[in-house]
Amino acid sequence: MRSRHVEVNGIALHILESGVPGKPCVMLLHGFPELAYTWRNQLLPLARAGLHVVAPDLRGYGQSVTTPVTYSDDLLPYSMLNRVSDVLGLAGALGYEKVAAVIGHDWGAPTAQWCARVRPDVFQSVVSMSTPFFRVPIVALGTANAPKAPRNDIHRELAALPHPRKHYSAYSATRGANEDMWHARQGVRDLLRAMYHFKSADWNGNKPFALKSWAAAELAQLPTYYIMNLEQGIAQTMAAQMPSAEQIARCQWLTEDDMDVYSAEFERTGFQGGLNYYRVAEHPSLGAELRVFAGRTIDVPACYIGGDREWAVYQTPGAFETMHQACTRLLGVHLVKQAGHSVPEEQPGEVNRILLNFLREAGGGAESF
Repeated sequence: MRSRHVEVNGIALHILESGVPGKPCVMLLHGFPELAYTWRNQLLPLARAGLHVVAPDLRGYGQSVTTPVTYSDDLLPYSMLNRVSDVLGLAGALGYEKVAAVIGHDWGAPTAQWCARVRPDVFQSVVSMSTPFFRVPIVALGTANAPKAPRNDIHRELAALPHPRKHYSAYSATRGANEDMWHARQGVRDLLRAMYHFKSADWNGNKPFALKSWAAAELAQLPTYYIMNLEQGIAQTMAAQMPSAEQIARCQWLTEDDMDVYSAEFERTGFQGGLNYYRVAEHPSLGAELRVFAGRTIDVPACYIGGDREWAVYQTPGAFETMHQACTRLLGVHLVKQAGHSVPEEQPGEVNRILLNFLREAGGGAESF
């Protein structure tokens, strides 16, 4: 496993890589709050199968950050198409005109999906982990003379519940979110440990099921890491969910050595780089450029992997059930047993088996299994 920086799209991206350059390339895109290190259990096994495996610290994360990102910094570099440009530029810088597979987890998953949607000539297959494949909006027909339908304000509806709540993505886009997390009373290390535990199969409360609609009463069934208590921030939410010393000692998929890596990086950089991905999603104009792809499907071979104990599968009602409308070649949908949100870390053996089987079926170039 090797570490280096590569100049790409105006930024020096830090990458972890394994395998022989020139072999079929696989890109691994992490989520929030994660790092290239999140893929530590995939890098070597995929390389042994005959692949050149590359995992970057994405824009705003880890060793790709020299000076901590602030809320006042330019948000445009974090737009979806510029994040696709980062991945495309990295492939080119490494000498690849084609990438056998782009694989994303959490926030890395939408980026991977858009890589495959807009540049199928480069990204020959795609895997989305945890985040379902999303359809892009279609061009609305016959609206010129139709009455304008009232717009539901889900955030107002959540706040009006008998037990007032708020959506974590809206909170994550606020100016105070980074300060809340970076300078949490419990410290960054315990904040991260609680976040990873709370969303994992280790937390017994994770028993997900499909929600009926995008309505406040339905969303309120999600745990508080998604639909937060109205008056609490992320740090306070996580402080109430800190695992015990015994639970930490039993956790083999996220050791104290692993936590050293995560906590050291986020203590240095803060969280604003990753939180900017939420800000882009909430921004009324930065997503407007994506409308030019209205109705565009993902037409390369695709695969979905989630955990059978993770709510990300269902947090957007209907998305999991309609992935075949987003992907014309959806070759597999897998819910890994005894895995929560950190599925590549919690169950790496099963995830690696699924990935290699998919790459073989999709023609991804792996030599042996």
